[in-house]
Amino acid sequence: MAKPTGFLEFTRALPGKAAIDQRLKHYGEFVERFPEEQLNQQSARCMNCGVPFCHSGCPLGNVIPEFNDAVYHKNWQEAYEILTATNNFPEFTGRICPAPCESACVLGINQPPVAIEEIEKHIIEIAFDKGFVKARKPNVRTGKKVAVVGSGPAGLAAAAQLNYAGHTVTVYERDDAPGGLLRYGIPDFKLEKSIVDRRIKLLEEEGITFKCNANIGVNVKINDLLREYQAIVLACGSTKPRDLEVPGRELDGVHFAMQFLKQQNKRNAGIDPLAKAEIESNIVSKDLLATGKNVVVIGGGDTGSDCVGTSNRHGAKNIHQFELMPMPPEKRTEYMPWPSYPMTLKTSTSHEEGVQRQWAIATKAFIGDENGKLKALSVVDLEWKITEDGRPAQFVEIPGSERQIPCELALLAMGFVHPEPEGLLTELGVELDGRGNVKADEKEFHTNIHKVFAAGDVRRGQSLVVWAISEGREAARKVDEFLMGSSLLESKDQNTVLATL
Repeated sequence: MAKPTGFLEFTRALPGKAAIDQRLKHYGEFVERFPEEQLNQQSARCMNCGVPFCHSGCPLGNVIPEFNDAVYHKNWQEAYEILTATNNFPEFTGRICPAPCESACVLGINQPPVAIEEIEKHIIEIAFDKGFVKARKPNVRTGKKVAVVGSGPAGLAAAAQLNYAGHTVTVYERDDAPGGLLRYGIPDFKLEKSIVDRRIKLLEEEGITFKCNANIGVNVKINDLLREYQAIVLACGSTKPRDLEVPGRELDGVHFAMQFLKQQNKRNAGIDPLAKAEIESNIVSKDLLATGKNVVVIGGGDTGSDCVGTSNRHGAKNIHQFELMPMPPEKRTEYMPWPSYPMTLKTSTSHEEGVQRQWAIATKAFIGDENGKLKALSVVDLEWKITEDGRPAQFVEIPGSERQIPCELALLAMGFVHPEPEGLLTELGVELDGRGNVKADEKEFHTNIHKVFAAGDVRRGQSLVVWAISEGREAARKVDEFLMGSSLLESKDQNTVLATL
């Protein structure tokens, strides 16, 4: 335990942020670093609990009390080694993970939890500063070749682990650069792409090959992969967006959130967002800009919040964010007991920058002008029936609440339903589950096709980045066992057991 009285002496604190009027002028990150003394104090708050629930709260099984202790004693090399023993990419999770570990922090029962996510980010950034992070090349190659389809967090984690095991790994990415949602789904103000590029460069130095503009089943033949590789890992994500089929959906001005966010990320990278060089479907043939417009973001999650932040940087006239569900409570209720992840009100930095949030509201129709352009939304307020356990169960429309809200840009940010079945999945012949995800064994990650595995959102459905990394790591171990008969790669179960000894 770093400091037995630390949790009594210090309260939770987070790093400072640039002023709103300043950060809206650019698309870069704006969260500052802890001063050394404050970082030391935050790590001192960890109680090194007899049963550290933070381990089970983290999908990766990060050994959190141990790296907190190392941070407190300024043993940066040790902190880095502990952290990366379970997490391939702490620079990503330290920025964009919702930190379920903090929800499970024992201190959080009656005090604000330890700032685990920020400590994690500081460990990896200090490790890069001090030169601890180096390419980890395998000593021996097995002669086995593995293809990973998709370069998001699940695909990168699987590729990294399989490469460590000595296999020759090639990652196929349908877009023009690796990273998946890390590159084109997450705004730069949350995750600058230099952070992604830094990691991709390391993976290439370790021996991993990336092939971009390679859409399997479109411009790369599936049979070629089946012939060339001894194993294939599907990590192509859950990319089919949930649509809103109401009158006026076809109007000019109604778009999916990812189309909007991806365009801005491409602009930030100096790439023409309308370029057709990439091999993908659903390309929007016009610039999607919120400048001077009334914007409505439909969907109250992280993607919707990202649309709010981007729209503010565009200079939107007005921004509304709609959520079908009722407003969640600000604190845990008796139906959200510790250490479960609480469905409480989340206010992001994008919300702080300016937005009118509305809950329990439904969009009835998109209304257009004589030229087919969106000019308003027809909406109605909802009344939810709450069950005995405090959950919203069903709703009715409130009579007389129908009204129109001016809107020239509506962004659908209602999540993703499943991976895109056309092309790769259909031609490969993998079985899908009842939700449209690739059906793969929960423990073995094996599909119905010999030597084809699946990991991440393509298997479990839309989820968190930290879950994607965990799935990529676990799937890599199973692929290694499939190829070699056994594996020395770490598993989450092993990490959890060792952390409690």
